[in-house]
Amino acid sequence: MVKSSPRRHVVDYLKSAYGVAERRACRLVAISRSVYQYRSHRDPETALRQRMCEIAATRVRYGYRKIRVLLLREGYQVSKNRLYRLYREEGLSLRYRPNRKRRAQMSRPARAKSTAANQAWSLDFVADQLSNGHQPGFARRMQLLP
Repeated sequence: MVKSSPRRHVVDYLKSAYGVAERRACRLVAISRSVYQYRSHRDPETALRQRMCEIAATRVRYGYRKIRVLLLREGYQVSKNRLYRLYREEGLSLRYRPNRKRRAQMSRPARAKSTAANQAWSLDFVADQLSNGHQPGFARRMQLLP
């Protein structure tokens, strides 16, 4: 879906290059005349956009959230939704980088095979009790779980 601003440029081009009337040019481009003639009253926020693009160019891996933190430190009062809208309008976005498997920092030594009985033991706690006969807290909580 093409937004209205590129269509406005096409209507302007048709009017100037071919001398087509505004009504006909709008009909050809499939844009209503009211949309073509509408001019936004909002300030284009050029200073904010320019600073956001500068930060995005210097810090390539920063998304709109980190850029917002830097802008807040510089004194800009901008909400996250407004900044995200401007971020998308400027065509900025982080490229998708899939997560890589993280390897352990230290490699564990290989476990030696047991060569005789009673060299390696494993523990399996099914039930436990304290010296006074009560169950410890984790055992009571484990019984509540399905």
